Parts: sequence; C-alpha cells; structure tokens
Amino acid sequence: MFFALDGFLFAGWVVRIPAIKQQTGASASTLGLALLGVSAGAVITMMLTGRLCRRYGSHAVTAVCGVLLPLSIALPAQTHSALSLGLVLLVFGAAYGGMNVAMNSAAVDLVAELRRPVMPSFHAAFSLGGMVGAGLGGLVAGGLSASTHLFLLAGAGLLVTAFAGPSLLRHRPAPAAPRAVDRREPKQRLSPRARRVVVLFGVIALCTAYGEGALADWGALHLEQDLGAHPGLAAAGYALFALTMTAGRLTGTMLLERLGQTRTLVLGGVTASAGMLLGSLAPTTWLALAGFAVTGLGLANIFPVAVGRAGELAGPSGVAAASTLGYGGMLLGPPAIGFLADWFSLPLALTTVALLAAAAAALGYGARNATSDAHT
Repeated sequence: MFFALDGFLFAGWVVRIPAIKQQTGASASTLGLALLGVSAGAVITMMLTGRLCRRYGSHAVTAVCGVLLPLSIALPAQTHSALSLGLVLLVFGAAYGGMNVAMNSAAVDLVAELRRPVMPSFHAAFSLGGMVGAGLGGLVAGGLSASTHLFLLAGAGLLVTAFAGPSLLRHRPAPAAPRAVDRREPKQRLSPRARRVVVLFGVIALCTAYGEGALADWGALHLEQDLGAHPGLAAAGYALFALTMTAGRLTGTMLLERLGQTRTLVLGGVTASAGMLLGSLAPTTWLALAGFAVTGLGLANIFPVAVGRAGELAGPSGVAAASTLGYGGMLLGPPAIGFLADWFSLPLALTTVALLAAAAAALGYGARNATSDAHT
C-alpha cells in the first residue's frame, strides 16, 4: 500500500506540472531548476534515511514518511514563482526520498525471507499507483484547479497512512531476519570489489531514474506543447507509461527466474532505448504514446533489480546508496532536459533518455560476472 501511495501521489503531482508552470510563469529552464528541488530534497535525505532505518526500523520510518509526503504535496500549488516552487519542492522531495529508501529497505528484508526475486512486484504497486494517480489527474485536469486537486490528494494520502500505518508498525520484521543479517555481517564489511558492484548498480539505477523522471516531469509537456495534445490526453501519456511499467513489473519475477538478472537488465535497457527514440521523435501524438508505452515496458524492472541487488549486498546502506545514485538521475534530468529544450528542442532533449537506457543495458551486461563473487 505504501508503494502504491508513493506512486499515486507522485503521479498526481506530475500531471499538474503544466498548470503550475503556467501559474508560476516559469520558462522551460527555470522550471527545470525548480523541479531540481524534488530530486535535491530526495538525495539529501536518502543517506540519512538509511541510518534512521538501521536505528528505528524501516517500518517506523515508512509510516512517518507516509504522513509527511501527503502533507507536502499540497504545497506546490500555493506558489507563484519558480523560486518559491523550488523551495517547497525541496520539502516534497525530502519526504519522497525518505519514503523510497524506507519502503525499499522493508521490501529487501521480505525478499530475503521469501528467497524469491519478488522485488519487481513491490515496484509494480508503485507503478499501479502512478497509473491510477495519472489517470485520475487526467480526468480532473480540466475541471479542478491544481490547488484543489493536490489538496484532495493530500487528504487521500493521510487516510491511506492512517489505515495502513498501524498495521505496518504492529508487524515488525521477524526476529529471524535480523539474525540473518547478523550472519552476513562479514559480508556487510564490503570489499573494494563489492563496493564497486554497489556503485555499478547505483549507476544503472541512475540511468533508469533519469528516464522515469524525464517522462514524469516533461512527458505531458512534450505531448501538449510539441504535439498539440489536449491536456487530458497529455496527462494520460504518463498514465500509459505507468500502465506498461506496471505490467512489466508484474511479470518481473517470472522474467528474473527464467532469464536471469543480466538478460533482464539488457533486454529492458534496449527496449526502453528504442521506445524513447520513438516517443521523443514521433511526429504524432499516438506514435509518441506508443513510444512511451514501450519505454515503460523496458524500464520496468531495471530499477528494482538494481536497488534490490544493492540491498542484498549492503542492507539499508546499500539501498540508500543505490537510491541516492538513482535519484541523482532525477537530480540531473530536470535541469539538463530544461536547458537542452531551451537550447535545441524538447524532443531532442528527451532523446537523452534513450542514450542512458542503452547505457544501462551495457552496464547490466558488464555486471554479468560482477555479483557472484563480490564478497570474495
């Protein structure tokens, strides 16, 4: 439920970016700098959240972030300048980053107990929440102001946390889980080789997060501004991306069991690269939407595999390190695409997503022999 809530709230915010851009009077580049606040706030808090999870438990930190995230989502619609927007997005990003590290750390513990590669299923819940949030956002975009919409999302988020939080706090990890971690304590004193493996998967996560962030922050604007799509249809573009990503993640466990980690990463990166070339350069809205859909399928399992593997190697610290690098992609993406859009064009700027997806495929292939003996 917390994975789904995270995706739902984030999608609700991103589909209102065009309206808030108009409200603040920001240009593409200044909007990119303001959007930097989300990623900057997330990256700043991610390493701290890893330490908090070790001290207080990932369940408790997840519940606290489940309160802070809905409260912060109502703030952007109250701003009227790019500077004030960037400042409140720092707060939103801090809550968002904390939620991501905490809930992924809890998921890594459960994956270890189940002894099955089910990490993509949790991220499928995130994508499903994003699909629902973007779909509802598209439906209400023409009838509700951004302020009213985000206020309602805040209330819904607090209700979900009030329902799910107590259950999460009551069901802490079984005593066997910490002992399992203790048995791996020598492995957690990572060798230089193992640290490089964690960084490698973090960079793979970075390439993927760059693409997810680009479609979230700029996808609707590309469809509306460059291809003349109706605001509702433009918002539906992210919903379609989230739908195909959800489908890909729901089949992620099967893919990992049948194809293995390396083939899943490489296939995903190549697919996403081809899809984003179509999505960014297509001359019509419908072809661009098809490209977004293919991109969602390709990106679906790369981030959860990368973060999950880092968590297996180093626990919450590994999750935090890979997530921090991953959201560094979102840190880089919004301003980079904004400036490239001003200098060249938004479609050309979005082709950088295809380049980084191809890089993720190459790095995934390069990691094929890097994980089995990382601790040796």
